[in-house]
Amino acid sequence: MTTTSPHSSSQPWLHQKGAVIQEFGTVKQFPLGLSYEARMYACQRLNKVLADTQILYGLYKKHHWLLRGATFYQLHLLLDKHAGEQLELVDTIAERVQTLGGVAVGDSRHVAEITSIPRPPDGVEEVPAMLSRLLEAHETILTQAHDAASRTAELGDDGTNDLLVSQVIRTGELQAWFLAEHLVDTPLVRT
Repeated sequence: MTTTSPHSSSQPWLHQKGAVIQEFGTVKQFPLGLSYEARMYACQRLNKVLADTQILYGLYKKHHWLLRGATFYQLHLLLDKHAGEQLELVDTIAERVQTLGGVAVGDSRHVAEITSIPRPPDGVEEVPAMLSRLLEAHETILTQAHDAASRTAELGDDGTNDLLVSQVIRTGELQAWFLAEHLVDTPLVRT
């Protein structure tokens, strides 16, 4: 007769708790050829951009769902496209934090604590207000990304600098342009 221990059965081990093995705000050593100072700085700045980018993604999805009016279809598609691009940035930024030995901010409650982007009303705003809110969020992220890119370049962190410039800044600038053009009041041309 064979005795089976509870650990070898197919029963899941439920309700487990574990010790925190790395605190948020710390970096562990990886052989990356970057100083502790460079990695710590990059992780702090990237986590700030990451939190704001997660909020921007959420704003895009909220506004995508709640749009109204004559431009509904075009903006519905545009905002969903932009949301998808922001979601890709979320993953890329988080992976860079992890690559540097840090801990990426991932819990939405933690994100809410460290974001710089103001919370929108729970209800539905007018479309121009929604677009303005998205533009303001983009500007917040772009301002942070420009500043962090300059400093990471000074610290020799080419990978973080490249991520900030070629992905965060370029994506954000292009999306801001598309949004801003929807807020232009074009006069009627009379012939």
